[in-house]
Amino acid sequence: VRLEERGGGSVQAGGSLRLSCTASGFTFSEFCMAWFRQGPGNTREGVAGIEPDGTTVYNDAVKGRFTISRDNDKSGLYLQMTSLSPDDTAVYYCARPNYCRARILEDLRTNHWGQGTQVTVSS
Repeated sequence: VRLEERGGGSVQAGGSLRLSCTASGFTFSEFCMAWFRQGPGNTREGVAGIEPDGTTVYNDAVKGRFTISRDNDKSGLYLQMTSLSPDDTAVYYCARPNYCRARILEDLRTNHWGQGTQVTVSS
């Protein structure tokens, strides 16, 4: 399993960024996927998850601002982030969760992780 994130960077508050993740080493269309993040001094938290059928779930902190999507033909996972605030500053990780549905946003060591990409939002 290999997950490679792209698209992080620095942006001012109120701005937008789009993260991408390319997956390989498994049949992408058969698995639920998710984005996690870890901010300075914080534990890692689930941000958004998406099932193979496209059903999505969001952390309340990002609901209405972030959109997770997937392209099974390209083995691609995406996170469109809008109305960013300094509280969104974190390393963002693409993940193949060990569990789906109600547990898709659980931070588990048994999840598969990308290397992470830094998102910095300045006020």
